[in-house]
Amino acid sequence: MPAYVIFIREKTTNIEELNVYASKAPSALQGHLLKPLVMYGMHEVIEGPEVEGAAMLEFPDIEEAKSWYYSPAYQDAVKHRLKGGTYRGIIVEGLAKVGSAE
Repeated sequence: MPAYVIFIREKTTNIEELNVYASKAPSALQGHLLKPLVMYGMHEVIEGPEVEGAAMLEFPDIEEAKSWYYSPAYQDAVKHRLKGGTYRGIIVEGLAKVGSAE
């Protein structure tokens, strides 16, 4: 089943660190099967506290999502994202595709 990594940026605290993250994160995608679906576009909060933005990545399954997130390349990048803002991140399993044997 597909899996999704969702990041919610609640507040930017250090734009320079986020710029370092932005320069390092793309190289961490190499060798991983993922599809960016949402990348901090226009949004409207309909429940809960205001946020600055959100990103969502689609993976073939939870194992691939974890493999990407915990990879040395992404861990090198993510430390800068976490120094640059207040974030929430989750990995969530999606639904089986209609007609799938899963």
